[in-house]
Amino acid sequence: MKSGRNLRDLAVELRRQLNAKQDLLAPSRLIQCDTGPGGTCELALDVAGDRRAYIVSDIAMHQLAEKLKIPFGYFERMRRERPELLDENVNTWLQASGNENRLVRTLDGRVRAFLSDRYRRLDNYDVAEFVLPILERLPGAVPASTELTESRMYIKYICRRLQCEVAPGDMVCAGVVVSNSEVGWGHLTVEPLLYRLVCSNGLIAKDLVLRKKHLGKTMQLQEAAVELYKEDTLQADDRAILLKVRDMVEAAVSDVTFRLIVDKLRRTAGIKLADDPVKSVEVLAHRFALSEDERSGVLRSLIEGSQLSGYGLVNAVTSYSQDVLDYDRATELETVGGRLVSLSDSEWREIADPA
Repeated sequence: MKSGRNLRDLAVELRRQLNAKQDLLAPSRLIQCDTGPGGTCELALDVAGDRRAYIVSDIAMHQLAEKLKIPFGYFERMRRERPELLDENVNTWLQASGNENRLVRTLDGRVRAFLSDRYRRLDNYDVAEFVLPILERLPGAVPASTELTESRMYIKYICRRLQCEVAPGDMVCAGVVVSNSEVGWGHLTVEPLLYRLVCSNGLIAKDLVLRKKHLGKTMQLQEAAVELYKEDTLQADDRAILLKVRDMVEAAVSDVTFRLIVDKLRRTAGIKLADDPVKSVEVLAHRFALSEDERSGVLRSLIEGSQLSGYGLVNAVTSYSQDVLDYDRATELETVGGRLVSLSDSEWREIADPA
């Protein structure tokens, strides 16, 4: 499993962001795009008579293009080659959707998300503050990895109370991943995790994921941009959601869930790869949209592991994930490992013995 920051550093950064971020609700007609010659895209809006301009993050640019129905490839071409044309397009469509309210989430002088007025705000700080004591109380629980990226917060814990051998001398233990996005890049999720003790590989059982959508009531606003704060009713709603998260965490590290995933993983040990592991990895890469570098890395891990089986291929994917620089992508590869163990016999045959 890819290592991230420690719990103390996570807490410090969550607290800093809690105090630094601002949420603005504004009618589209009051938002203006201004792109500089170098392609730096800014959104400007008036808040209580104060003109504010924010640099737009990559995530927010994707969301801006999506909301205005501008193909992102064209959006990027205009931004790089004809910034004045991008501003004309974006501002025209912002005006055309005049009274539609947009939630603009900002941090450190940047627009980090451009969302609808139905987006349900659930802060990473509140999730962490609620869920960490629950995780700490699990028998034998220890933090495995935590991180805060541009798109998500991740808290990964393992529970050493639940462990068993998948193969002689090859122990795995139960775990759980809690993740949340404040920028519309996914749901609040709780996912079961298997942790391989011999090599620190992490496997996320995506088919058993529990999700909570960031969707709530429409926020009302008509005449001006306003800065949003946490309301008492919103805090009460947060509490109700987080109580469900507590139940989800307990289910993720239950004996029933752990045994179910272990049985699926053990089954892969009996799947033998054909004489051409290169071809097997190519099929896997195509199925799970791996890049060329990722395909090469998985193949290298498979050969180094010397286990030409389905189990060896699962471990090759999760082992390679530790070498990936981007934490979000490393976690996605851990979920690929989980998706592999849930494949049907016919799907495994396509990978293990490709024509």
